[in-house]
Amino acid sequence: MKGSDLFDLTGKVALVTGASQGLGARFAEVLAENGAAVALAARQTDKLETLKARIEASGGTAHAVALDVTDEASVAAAFDAAEGALGPLDIVINNAGVAISKGLLDVTAEEWDKVLDTNLRGAFLVAQAAGRRMAERGAGSIVNIESVLGYSVMKGVGPYCASKGGLGQLTRVLAAELARFGVRVNGIAPGYIGTDINRDFFATEAGEKLRKSIPFRRVGEPEELDGTLLLLASKAGSYMTGSTVVVDGGFLTR
Repeated sequence: MKGSDLFDLTGKVALVTGASQGLGARFAEVLAENGAAVALAARQTDKLETLKARIEASGGTAHAVALDVTDEASVAAAFDAAEGALGPLDIVINNAGVAISKGLLDVTAEEWDKVLDTNLRGAFLVAQAAGRRMAERGAGSIVNIESVLGYSVMKGVGPYCASKGGLGQLTRVLAAELARFGVRVNGIAPGYIGTDINRDFFATEAGEKLRKSIPFRRVGEPEELDGTLLLLASKAGSYMTGSTVVVDGGFLTR
């Protein structure tokens, strides 16, 4: 089989959570560029419409759906809307996430709950909904967007570290339980990737210090996750489940 055929997603239907900006938007565009019809899911539907228009202008297929990953009813409604518009889902990219920069002694219970509800409980609700539907059809790929901070720690982002650590375990448990149904569950653990959200920080003294601590001495670019995303979403990764691929410029080797 040709390498280009391995990563071809023509005829596949994907859903990406947190698709309104940052890495989520990039993931959606990459999947569409490689042939998938993509359901764009997020709370900010105005941004989704802009992304939808951009994908369609490039010859792709996209559909915007409102989704709050912390709301079980919203998750079910979003899956129904996506499948009603595009067909049964073959790929789900579990990307929605938030962070709070504050020491644990100062984090309120409400702030803790906000991060864990989105990053872990929300990821569970989305993966559960996807897994149930995919199990009935006997195939599918769920990709959880984890983080190197699920495997290492950094002061000031404790709730985020805890949520991403839990997400790594969720990836592996889901993989073990869904394998018999032909459903694959894997993760991507990005290191520090430059996006519009953090570029200003990396221009500061603190950001420069963090950048120099990365063995590659630079932050990654969003397109440097493309290959890993396509590997896990396509038949190129057909014998992979329960794996987390770290893409971090050597951050975890420090």
